[in-house]
Amino acid sequence: MKITYYGHSCFGVHTGKHDLLFDPFITPNELANKIDINTIPAEFILVSHGHQDHLADLMQIAQRTNAIVIGVWEIYVWVTSQGHANAHPMNTGGRWHFNFGWVHVVNAVHSSSFPDGSYAGNPVGFVVQTEGKTFYYSGDTALTYDMKLLKEVYKYQFDVVFLPIGGNFTMDYHDAVLAADFVGANKVVGLHYDTFDPIKIDHEAALATFKNAGKELILMDIGSSIEI
Repeated sequence: MKITYYGHSCFGVHTGKHDLLFDPFITPNELANKIDINTIPAEFILVSHGHQDHLADLMQIAQRTNAIVIGVWEIYVWVTSQGHANAHPMNTGGRWHFNFGWVHVVNAVHSSSFPDGSYAGNPVGFVVQTEGKTFYYSGDTALTYDMKLLKEVYKYQFDVVFLPIGGNFTMDYHDAVLAADFVGANKVVGLHYDTFDPIKIDHEAALATFKNAGKELILMDIGSSIEI
């Protein structure tokens, strides 16, 4: 499984046969100014919530690639109202089998509204099982005991989890260590950090915090890829 980082909370996951994209916010991000969104592959786009810093480039990429957009009902209604009919509605607790594998929609503790301020449904995270790998993309969230349910449901360690570490709007890297414990994961890819002043972090301190807890924090350079 190949993971490519496009900045902020946007990741591409290439499963070997399929391309998944999460929360496309790229062109407004000054840190991602070397990324050409017209070259990003996407067969499926998973949207955790409606905030601008998670869907700014959604429609342009979706319409170029004709990707299936996956999100809660309100995201689905909004996407189809924008003229993109290729979307699949889900909601918290739901599971659905796509051609790349399973998606399980799980709780996130945050808020969610569209850029015009209208209601965008509840924020969510996603557990994805695909081609022998299982990973958890939390979206924007606080630390919550609901994460312990994932360890109960998925009674083995995740291959990798994506967790916010920037603080202020989400949990910080201290809480992310606990979140990794709650879900039963040792390998964490950080998201939602450095993009704006309130979420800038001390990289060395964050890495040391995870290392001292016996876990690995991966801070990816924008545009880089790793194999899991």
